[in-house]
Amino acid sequence: MAVVLAAGQGKRMKSKLYKVLHPVCGKPMVGHVLDTVKATGCQRSIVIVGHGAEAVQAYLGDKAEYVLQEQQLGTGHAVKQAKDLLGGEEGTTIVICGDTPLVTTETLNGLMTLHEENQAAATVLSAVMDDPTGYGRIIRGEDGGVQKIVEQKDCTAEEAAVQEINTGTYCFDNAKLFAALEKVTNSNNQQEYYLTDVIGILRASGEVVLGYQTKDAAESIGVNDRLALSEAEGHMRSRINRYHMLNGVTIIDPASTYIGADVVIGADTVLYPGTILKGSTDIGENCVIGPSTEIEDSRVLDGAEIKQSVLNQAEVGARTTVGPFAYLRPGAVLGEEVKVGDFVEIKNATIGDGSKVSHLSYIGDASVGSNVNVGCGAITVNYDGYNKAKTEIGDDAFIGSNVNLIAPVNVGKGAYVVAGSTITRSVPDHDLAIARVRQENKEGYAVKIRARAKAKKDQSSPS
Repeated sequence: MAVVLAAGQGKRMKSKLYKVLHPVCGKPMVGHVLDTVKATGCQRSIVIVGHGAEAVQAYLGDKAEYVLQEQQLGTGHAVKQAKDLLGGEEGTTIVICGDTPLVTTETLNGLMTLHEENQAAATVLSAVMDDPTGYGRIIRGEDGGVQKIVEQKDCTAEEAAVQEINTGTYCFDNAKLFAALEKVTNSNNQQEYYLTDVIGILRASGEVVLGYQTKDAAESIGVNDRLALSEAEGHMRSRINRYHMLNGVTIIDPASTYIGADVVIGADTVLYPGTILKGSTDIGENCVIGPSTEIEDSRVLDGAEIKQSVLNQAEVGARTTVGPFAYLRPGAVLGEEVKVGDFVEIKNATIGDGSKVSHLSYIGDASVGSNVNVGCGAITVNYDGYNKAKTEIGDDAFIGSNVNLIAPVNVGKGAYVVAGSTITRSVPDHDLAIARVRQENKEGYAVKIRARAKAKKDQSSPS
């Protein structure tokens, strides 16, 4: 079981966005926390919501159960709100804050193992910090167990000098937790009901209270302002990059490479500087991505190369090349060994195996077959100001440069559309289509036009 505390407003963020929904490496903080908790095997997750409750529930959906803390009266009061759901349960309960995205599954598993092996009533996740200012201090007894936790504002000078801090993450014997919460008072400087007081209450009752120290103090970061958000982002980025590099991905310059928390990358893929991978992006093996490429919610299959381009909700087939300076918009699906070159935009269109759209083209709302050549500057004219229409191009067709295909229109298999044509009627298989005004040359007329233009310019020039 787990209780995730996500009711605080987060005033120091100075944001209209609810605090725990601020993203770290593309995923809201509370999403990181809930995924970590679930990875430990917790069967039930209760999220305590308050300010912005609807937004949190909309994001997490059915991944959790929810309890509303209507008044913000402290962490002890927040956990107590889960009593109706968990009060009668037996077993171990994790309590964790929704603004601590860096806590790892490995650490939580270590915390729970220590807790359960020693049959403790409570086990606190702690960390040692060079500067513990702002954090509650872990005060240990002579037996090495945790005697109490003292909040910064309530510390004596001696307690303030302690460098072991409370991360805000705990394991509790569930029944003992809710029994102790009944004894918590708000007799402190903040007049709040502290969850940390449960530690002293359990200890005074003769219960076993332990501390589990994380190996990485960064896991203790609780994000309360934009500075801490940036710090958490930096740690998470390093962690994600390290994970991928250890799994066979080459990252040329990790400092300039941004990989989202849910991105998947295959072995032997190379990421060049300026690469940004976001959302549910899935990159295959032996790919080359970048430099200066942004890919979001897209799939790139084995051996593809994407250079200096932007992809959003697109799919790129195996051994296909994209870029430089291409834009694949939602619904763009490229087959195998396709070439999409510079300044090409593709939207809601499929491009068949072996086809080429090499430069300066727009392909929107279209189906392009295999082994098609789309010449420079060719455009599918898909929008009349009110409605979208589709263009269909068959296998082995040739579309010349500066061709306008006025949708809805079909170009048949093996058909040839001559450069400069504006096509308004379908072209049958293997036909040649030409749709342009017949050329007429007027002998010597260029001299007259130049003379006329020069005279006009001379007349308008100041004397």
